[in-house]
Amino acid sequence: MKRIFLICLIVSIVSFNQVLSQPSNDTIAYLITCGQGTETYSIYGHSALRIAIAAKHSDIVYNWGVFDYNTKNFVWKFAKGRLDYMLDTEITKGFLQSYFFEQRYVYSQRINIDSKELRKLTELINENLRPENIKYRYDFFYDDCSTRIRDLLEKSIGEKLKYPPQEISKVPTFREMVAKYQNPYPWLKFGVDLIMGSTSDKKAHLRDQMFLPIDMRNGLSKSLVLRSDKMIPLLQNPEILLDFNTPRVKQKFLISPPFVFTLLIIVILILAALTKSRKIIRIIDIIIYSVFSILSILMIFFNFFTDHQQMKWNLNIIWLNPFILVCLLMLILNKTAEIWFRIVFYISAAFLAIHFVLPQEFNIGFLLLDIVILIRSSVRSEFDWNPLSIKE
Repeated sequence: MKRIFLICLIVSIVSFNQVLSQPSNDTIAYLITCGQGTETYSIYGHSALRIAIAAKHSDIVYNWGVFDYNTKNFVWKFAKGRLDYMLDTEITKGFLQSYFFEQRYVYSQRINIDSKELRKLTELINENLRPENIKYRYDFFYDDCSTRIRDLLEKSIGEKLKYPPQEISKVPTFREMVAKYQNPYPWLKFGVDLIMGSTSDKKAHLRDQMFLPIDMRNGLSKSLVLRSDKMIPLLQNPEILLDFNTPRVKQKFLISPPFVFTLLIIVILILAALTKSRKIIRIIDIIIYSVFSILSILMIFFNFFTDHQQMKWNLNIIWLNPFILVCLLMLILNKTAEIWFRIVFYISAAFLAIHFVLPQEFNIGFLLLDIVILIRSSVRSEFDWNPLSIKE
C-alpha cells in the first residue's frame, strides 16, 4: 500500500538479512501501523514489522507493501491481477521520514513474543528475504502488506494465539470493510463498487478483516497469547512515533455521483422532449452509448479476463451488458434496429426490478445510470406508449 518508485538494492537486503539471522535476548518485535493518507493508495493505511536489536544498534522495518512503478506494462499487469509486490527493508528512521512528509501518524506496538517464537519469526522473515521469495502476487483481500504480517505471527506463535470472539450479526462484508475508508471519496467508492464483483460481498470475519492495516491493529490489540497458563495481550499499548490527525475530507454533494447522475437524467429527459432533429438526437445517443459501451467492455474484461478474484462474478454486467455495444454499432451505421434497443430496455428494466435480491450490493449511482440507458433505449425502441419515441 505504500508507493515506492525504486526497489531496494540486493546488497542492503543481504546485510539486513545477516543482522536478523541471530536474534539476541534484547531483540524486540513491533507491529507498525501507519495512518490514512489522502492519495488513493494510502486511504487504507499501512502495516509493517519492526525488529529492534539494541546490542547491534539495529532498528529495521520490514515492509511487504512495495511495488515498482517502472515495471514493464505496469497498468496492464495491475488490471490483469498479475502485478508483483515485494518485501522491502528500511532503517526505521528513514521509514518514519517518508511518513513525516506525508503527515501520517505512525504507531508502534511491541509484540509479546517469547524467544522461541521470535526465532521462528526471524527465520520466516529471512525466508521471505530470499531472492526467489522476495516478490509475491498481490491480492487486496487475501495477500497484502497486512495479511503477510498476520500470517507470520500465526506461524510463529501457533495455537497459543487466540483471536477474540465476534458476534455473527455484526460481521461485515469485504465491500463494507473498504467502503468505510472510501466514503469520504464518493467517486472513488463509485469506481471501486463498479469493478468489484459479487465475491466482494462475502462476509469478512475478524481474521479476514486484517487485510486492512488499521483493522488488523484493532483485531490484534484484542487478541491474546497463552503464557504460563495465563492469557496476556498479544500487543502492548501503542507508542506514538509520529502524531498526526487523520485527514478529514469535506463532503461535496453537488459533485457527488448521485447528484450528477440525477441531473443527467433530467437533462436527457428535457432534450428528448424538446429536440426534434433526428441528427442531433443521434449524436447525443452515440455519445451516451459510447460511454456505456466502454463500461460494458470493462465488465467483460473484469468478469472473464482478469486474475483478480474479487472482480469476478460482477453482476453489473447485467445493466452494462454486451447488447449495448450492438446498439452503438447500429447508431453509428444509422440503422433503426429496434429489436436490439428493446433487448437493452427489457434487461435494464429487469435489473431495476430485481437488483435488491441479487447477491451483490449496488451503488446508488448504478441505478441512476441504469435509468439513463433505460430512457434512451426506450426512445430508440419506438414503443407506441412512449411519448419520447423517435418517429418520422
